[in-house]
Amino acid sequence: MCFKQEFELLVKSSCSLIYIITSEEERLENIIKTISINDISQAIYFWDFIEGYEVFGNTNKIASKNPLQALEFIENFGENSDAIFVLKDFNLFFNDIAIIRKIRNLSSKLDLCNQILVFSGLDTNIPVQLRQLITLIELPLPDKLEIQCELQRLLDIFNIVYNQVFIDELVNICQGLSIVQIRKNISKIIVQNGFLDKACMSLLIKEKENQIKQTTLLELNSSSVSLSDVGGVYNLKQWLYKRSDAFSQASFNYGLSYPKGLLLVGIQGTGKSISAKAIANAWNLVLLRLDIGKLFAGIVGESELNTRRMIQVVEAFSPCILWIDEIDKAFSNVTSYSDSGTSNRVFGTLLTWLSEKTSPVFVVATANSIVDLPKEILRKGRFDEIFFIDLPNMKERQKIFQIHLQKVRPDTWHRYNIAYLAKYSHLFSGAEIQQVIIEAMHTAFHDKREFTSLDILNAIDNLVPLAFTDHENVQKLQNWASLGKIRLA
Repeated sequence: MCFKQEFELLVKSSCSLIYIITSEEERLENIIKTISINDISQAIYFWDFIEGYEVFGNTNKIASKNPLQALEFIENFGENSDAIFVLKDFNLFFNDIAIIRKIRNLSSKLDLCNQILVFSGLDTNIPVQLRQLITLIELPLPDKLEIQCELQRLLDIFNIVYNQVFIDELVNICQGLSIVQIRKNISKIIVQNGFLDKACMSLLIKEKENQIKQTTLLELNSSSVSLSDVGGVYNLKQWLYKRSDAFSQASFNYGLSYPKGLLLVGIQGTGKSISAKAIANAWNLVLLRLDIGKLFAGIVGESELNTRRMIQVVEAFSPCILWIDEIDKAFSNVTSYSDSGTSNRVFGTLLTWLSEKTSPVFVVATANSIVDLPKEILRKGRFDEIFFIDLPNMKERQKIFQIHLQKVRPDTWHRYNIAYLAKYSHLFSGAEIQQVIIEAMHTAFHDKREFTSLDILNAIDNLVPLAFTDHENVQKLQNWASLGKIRLA
């Protein structure tokens, strides 16, 4: 059910107290006005702390800078008149005991007449005394139809000729942005260039990246890494190739649901992060990286709100890939009570979304240790599959050496003794192999000559791999994977 339908249903069912979570006040006003004119025919009164109520025929600002008086205005309103009262940012006054009492008193009056009190704001921390009375709903980011209507309106204003294909491309790029952000970005590009065509798409994407950065929760990544750049992991690649068209309309028409995601568990440096980037590139999807640490905030309720905002933005970007790096570090202590249960609530919200999401968002989570992960996240239904990425075997090390040498010496890589280097680098991870090549290049560059296989061998001798320095944990992880409880990549 879309927001308009849900809100209209609440109004028609005489739900007297509604709290709408949103930062888009202008869009909310337009939605409520549209519903009122077309369907419910009720008068609407908007209030904010500075302007108060603007009542037709009254030049004075009613209840300006007086939230209690704003409620008294509703209390004294005629019971036989239908009305919707929208109080903006009123959640900021919920800590006042007089305000809470007045709202509770108003609830009884509103239940007996066709009047609705709507609060709008961002804070979801509703006082205990009001939780049973207020219905909480959230205004999501604009959907494709809303974005299309706004884009057509803007292009008509600027007298820009367009066709449906052009509009569809713009709509896809603008997903995940608010209406205000869309207006600002489109207007800026048109004013800057004097026109808007397909050549301006890259500018719009750049502006969108800047908007995403401002949220501080998500990072828009561009990936040029292909699956062929990832050495080994044959089983993982086959699994991915089989689902390469899983987000297509043909797949949906066939009756397949969208894949949920993957959990990649493995030793550090074995290619979990690069695999996430390669999946986005192979499937031609937007890659959004989540730093879970940024979800947590010092203010009570802010962490949970950040989690919901993140989910809202990600779903608006769909189809896309959400990359959650090192998820084990973020939720290794969810059973502790040191943060008043904030980690538990954030983790619970994320788990519920992973299980119930139907949007085309493919989640790729990586973890270095399965021991630190809560057991709930390993249950089937959160992810489609859990893969273990082990240290590369000799054949895989050959491929990894080849990939990295081709990048730095595309014309002469075949001159290096890759077979011997792979054999000599036993228990080295992909990241460690890359590092020894870089070290060999530094040595040769200092000596003003070309680096050789011998330089790489010397670098291997001087690097102690993680498999030795953290032998106990690496062995424990490999033993756990060998029990057959996880699929080998």
